[in-house]
Amino acid sequence: MAAVRSAWLALWSSRLLVWVAGIVAGVTLSVRAGAGAVDPRGLTRGLGGVGEVLAGPAARWDAGWFLLIARDGYGVSQGARTEARLAFYPLYPLLTRALGLLLPLVISGVVVSLCAFAAALYGIHRLSTLELARVRVPAQARERIAGLALLLIAFSPMAVFFSADYSESVFMALSVALFWCARTGRWAWAGVAGALAGASRAPGLVLALPAVVIYLYGPREDRPPDRLAASFDGDAPAGRLAWAPAALRPRYRLRRDALWLALLPAGVAAYCAFIALAGGDPLLPFKVEHQVWTRQLTDPLSTLWYGVHSTFEEFRHLTAHGRLHLRSFYFLAAAAVATVGVLRRLPLAYGLYVIAAIVMPLSYPSREEPLQSMPRYLLVLFPLAIWLAWWLDGHPRLRRPTLAVSALLMIFYAANFATWRWAS
Repeated sequence: MAAVRSAWLALWSSRLLVWVAGIVAGVTLSVRAGAGAVDPRGLTRGLGGVGEVLAGPAARWDAGWFLLIARDGYGVSQGARTEARLAFYPLYPLLTRALGLLLPLVISGVVVSLCAFAAALYGIHRLSTLELARVRVPAQARERIAGLALLLIAFSPMAVFFSADYSESVFMALSVALFWCARTGRWAWAGVAGALAGASRAPGLVLALPAVVIYLYGPREDRPPDRLAASFDGDAPAGRLAWAPAALRPRYRLRRDALWLALLPAGVAAYCAFIALAGGDPLLPFKVEHQVWTRQLTDPLSTLWYGVHSTFEEFRHLTAHGRLHLRSFYFLAAAAVATVGVLRRLPLAYGLYVIAAIVMPLSYPSREEPLQSMPRYLLVLFPLAIWLAWWLDGHPRLRRPTLAVSALLMIFYAANFATWRWAS
């Protein structure tokens, strides 16, 4: 019940603020779709004066793609413009379409996002208290830290996407479910959650890494380890690990339940198979990223260097792109600091998940804007919020200022998003 209460408080208070900020911005500022925006009539415009203002905090930018897919499907063989839809994975549009039998699509997409966000908040609270109990944090402090983690996520600068017609909420709920199921030994459900996460976003593939690490090294609540190893202990933070060769031996032997891990890539595989059966190239979801958004495979360090260099070059000339890139760089730098904290305080699987999820977009960047959308990619990495809440609990004077600054940034980006100004 503590998790329910904390999740409900974070949900309604943050979403109310997002919606008020978006509506006020829609009334007071000019509203016009930006260059390259997907703005289908009847979905993101043509809703009437009041309807478009109310839909502003939900149906902008990539929301147009998700809503088009929910309404019209993919149309795999209907040309390049239609094929661009294939970069958006099917689970969220399917859920939106199913609920759209009862509600307008824009509203059904928001309901799906809100329900998934509520589930994610509840799961993060349960997961936080589980990990804090493992290191014997007192019960009162556990509840306080877990509640703060929910507020940090709900009022994070990019949190407008959690109630928009986007897949962020669904993906985060499934990633939290995978961690919870793996930690408690529910491997069939962990496989299902991982498969569904892969069907919602391409980064779902990286969830296989923490799932395998938890299975082999722990920590696990379902059974004691088969092999005790002080030098490599999945229960210990990564900062205290000794990387001796013998330490890499798994603490848990493979059993039949490990076969459920084979489900983890099933979501992506099923999506590619669907495209092939529809007469398309099964690799189109990856090729479209290159064709439409000029993404290309490279090493992440080169992306990071090029992104930082181009950011400060453009900022030096006070260009709009430079300011946008600089914001992305700030988010990435803050995430790097938080990742170190995750590796030091949380089990190894959490840190590896965060690292893999950051390296993935850095390895496949846009040629023109290498750090494009990085703040939104970081938004769903809930271990960062758990660590920050834990750290802030030891620095109580910084709690309210941190939440206040984060909430102000959320208002700013919610207003930008609602008025077709670039948010991430």
